[in-house]
Amino acid sequence: MTLNRYRLRHLVKTNHSGAIRAQKLLERPDRLIGLILLGNNFVNILASSLSTVIALRLFGEAGIAAAAGILTLVILIFAEVAPKTLAAINPEKLAFPASWVFIPLLRLLYPIVWAVNLIANLLLRLVGVNPSKLGRDDISKEELRTVVAEADALMPQRYQNMLLGILDLESATVEDVMVPRNEIRGIDLEDPLTVIVDQLKNSSHTRLPVYKKSIDQVAGFLHLRKILALLSNKNFDHETIVNNLKGTYFIPENTSMHNQLVNFKQENERIGLVVDEYGDVLGLITLENILQEIVGEFVSNPQDVQKQKDGSFLVDASITVRELNRATGWEFPVEGPKTLNGLIIEFLENIPEPGTSFTLFNYPLEIMSLDGNAVKKVRFLSTKKQRKKKK
Repeated sequence: MTLNRYRLRHLVKTNHSGAIRAQKLLERPDRLIGLILLGNNFVNILASSLSTVIALRLFGEAGIAAAAGILTLVILIFAEVAPKTLAAINPEKLAFPASWVFIPLLRLLYPIVWAVNLIANLLLRLVGVNPSKLGRDDISKEELRTVVAEADALMPQRYQNMLLGILDLESATVEDVMVPRNEIRGIDLEDPLTVIVDQLKNSSHTRLPVYKKSIDQVAGFLHLRKILALLSNKNFDHETIVNNLKGTYFIPENTSMHNQLVNFKQENERIGLVVDEYGDVLGLITLENILQEIVGEFVSNPQDVQKQKDGSFLVDASITVRELNRATGWEFPVEGPKTLNGLIIEFLENIPEPGTSFTLFNYPLEIMSLDGNAVKKVRFLSTKKQRKKKK
């Protein structure tokens, strides 16, 4: 009964004979328990009767109490605690050989076991329990996450982090990892051609959104590899850019990252704009943003989180909470505000002044600078409590 059911299924797939027999027995645990308890109680009662007879013949009625005490210790040690502890520690070593005995015994004693189970099941039905509805061994996502998180000795850390990242895709949305609207770098068709050409030549991105005045009036996406080949053309103008645009792919803000990964594959897309219920653009997301949640950052940005000599951390408040947790190992809540700036403002319920110090979810910090109405730089203080939590 203490066999690991998932390992058992794996061994069955490899045609392990002992595992196959054990799984067959566990298909009806009520019959297996009935068989084991039938033999167990028979032996215990028989031993009790024999010890009573022997005690009466040797010591008379005075020996019955001593025999009962001695027999209790013998059964408790040799028939209960020691063998069952051994079985709990090494279930496979005992269960697989025992299945050779249990299967023929079950066939031999089937009428008795069937009758006992019938009466027991009827009693259970009277109290509202349906014995036919056996508990399944399915585990929830959180339980699976716990299993992966505790499998340090079974796999490298990077594989463990990747599996945890995959499990997190379902609970996170595209809004959690998108590039915010104010950080989107695109081409405004209202700009002079010289400005656009300079932007194309110096862009660090391979795809750029093209719009008129506002990102909400997006015309499409431009692939730099395709347009750069046309820059030397004397007839290159705004119309050339428009003629080489690819349609815009819009994504609802509450789409889970797991579903969006599937959608990117089905739609053969790599980039899209995240919109709210009114159709306004909230941000931009790429296939790379989602993959980073699984495998980690492709290119780290040391400017976002800088560790100081005194052990403190200088953090750009525009960093997302998920990125901050991943970079530092901290445990800020990811439900709610998506950025550190949003988390601070929601916590304080106002815009703090530079120099303000407080503790945010057990992490002491100091506001270093503002950028308009947003927190720009934050310094997290190094404390024993913080380091202990990180471990």
